[in-house]
Amino acid sequence: MRTRPVADEELLRSLYDEHAAALLGFVRRLVDGDRQHAEDIVQETLLRAWRHPDALTGDRARPWLFTVARNLVISRYRARGARAQEVPLLAVDTLVADDELDRAMLSWQIADALGKLTSAHREVLVHLFFGGQSIAGAASALGIPEGTVKSRSFYALRALRLVLEESGVQP
Repeated sequence: MRTRPVADEELLRSLYDEHAAALLGFVRRLVDGDRQHAEDIVQETLLRAWRHPDALTGDRARPWLFTVARNLVISRYRARGARAQEVPLLAVDTLVADDELDRAMLSWQIADALGKLTSAHREVLVHLFFGGQSIAGAASALGIPEGTVKSRSFYALRALRLVLEESGVQP
């Protein structure tokens, strides 16, 4: 197996010292002033520079860094647009439950609504929300890719919300 050359710490530090401020300003303009997002992009850009020191020879370093940063901004923008919007799970505590009877009734309604979902959707919700597992943990437990867990949870939450609304439970 062939390994790629990796930049040393001194090269990376000099890149940061020379280009980070200008790169951060450039990226902040691209992300509408969101400093945290811009810092993430700059960090990822420098990580890629560390992985590809051969691209940083001579006067090519700065244009290469700016091109990589711009491409990362575009990629993240496209990824965000391609991903389905998140549907929040109904928070049980936001629903009015005046006493123990109301809470029990609400629990039964949620259990009944979960029973109306497909087994694949129910399994994902049980692992994520009732089992407290992460997406990676649920994917591992279910033996499916993380992207599938994300997709199923999105559609499962949407279906659960619809079933609950049809049964008269409103958030």
